[in-house]
Amino acid sequence: MSRRRKAEPLKQTARTPLSVRFGPHSLAFRVIAFSTVWAILTLIVIFTLITTLYRQANERGFDSLLSAHLFNLIGSVGVSEGGSLTGAPDLGDLRFSEPNSGWYWSVEPASEGVSGELHSSSMTEPILSPSVAEVPFNASFQRSYATEGINGEELEVFESEFVLDAKNRAARFRVMGNRTELEQEIGAFQRRLLTYLSLFGVGMIAINAIAILLGLQPLRRVSDALAMVREGTAQKLDGRFPAEIEPLANETNALIENNKRIVERSRTQVGNLAHSLKTPLAVLINEGRALGGAKGQLIAEQAASMQKQVDHYLQRARIAAQRDSVVYRTPVAPLVQRMVRVLQKLNPQTALSLSLPAVDIVFAGEREDLEELLGNLLDNAMKWAKSAVAVTVALIPGKKSGAGKEGAVNLFEISIEDDGPGIPEDKAREALKRGRRLDETKPGSGLGLAIVADLVNEYGGALALERSSMGGLKAVVRLRSLH
Repeated sequence: MSRRRKAEPLKQTARTPLSVRFGPHSLAFRVIAFSTVWAILTLIVIFTLITTLYRQANERGFDSLLSAHLFNLIGSVGVSEGGSLTGAPDLGDLRFSEPNSGWYWSVEPASEGVSGELHSSSMTEPILSPSVAEVPFNASFQRSYATEGINGEELEVFESEFVLDAKNRAARFRVMGNRTELEQEIGAFQRRLLTYLSLFGVGMIAINAIAILLGLQPLRRVSDALAMVREGTAQKLDGRFPAEIEPLANETNALIENNKRIVERSRTQVGNLAHSLKTPLAVLINEGRALGGAKGQLIAEQAASMQKQVDHYLQRARIAAQRDSVVYRTPVAPLVQRMVRVLQKLNPQTALSLSLPAVDIVFAGEREDLEELLGNLLDNAMKWAKSAVAVTVALIPGKKSGAGKEGAVNLFEISIEDDGPGIPEDKAREALKRGRRLDETKPGSGLGLAIVADLVNEYGGALALERSSMGGLKAVVRLRSLH
């Protein structure tokens, strides 16, 4: 009874499925990311520029309004013969009538001979002003400064000293505006502008991304066409492509044609070599047998061994020549069913069962190679089975790698098991060596399992010899599937 032999890991030699991916390394991602960053920087500059200009315009308008109110106040106030300040200024702004509104005016004596004080009804408490030493008057006897209002608001003050009559009696005029209101208005404008620019930016980025993705659609068409060539549903890249991509498509088609020519040339050379060696080796074998004796037998055996070696390596050369071809596909189910029917007729004394999946499986290789692989495994199983052989075909969906650089690789598995004596674990590796036979009582050349191992290896698959639940050998082969 045989024991389980650990299966060798399957080599992931399948190509990554061709598609236009959206990731850090994709062209679409880079272009969209660059345009998005540029759009955001542009909107930030626009936001800064507009808010700066808006602030400057509002501050100029604010200062102009205070200056106009100041001159209006100066023109509305006079001095009586007794030196008292007189007048009932009306600046035309109701805010100067609201208590503690942040908009105030006041008139105070600035020279001897002037008495009294006038102020707006909105000014319920006196408002301190810095000394002349702290904020001096200019040549026009005017100054402006910021101070704190009655309710803690920030005030902008325009102040001027003006001579009221020929006696050089002067008064100090002050007009105060609520700068906190101005800042609040500017802040509200900035928030509205930020909202509008954000909505505009999101829309612009979305439209830009859609335009870029639509512009890169021809690359997706090239990718899909290459995938069809790889799967064998097309022989070349068909369709009309933009002028920037058409040279790439033409060069790819030329590469595919060159690959096909290389494969055909390799096959021709293999066939020519096999044909040229066939006759000389046959002559050596016949001459050795005719010569007889120990020397004749030695010549015949060595010539036969040479013939086996030539067949073996020519087959490997043929597989290697077509291994990376992009146009070979073989439906698995019909081929397996046909081979099982043939072997069942040749071995009616052995019960041969077959289990196939519901989905169609397509082998990424040539039909002849799969036939030889199955033929050798089935022949080996029928040879050693006592009464039953079971064949099972199953699809094994692949998984994407963690790095995301390789697409999903689909595999299919063929397991052939029998109820024969099996192979001990310590002998399983020996059975895969060329020309090695574990039991000389059975007919054969000892190349069957070795050929299977070479075929599986050339296609990047895996072969495992295990113990079957039926009691004999279970040979498990995993290969790449196109579906």
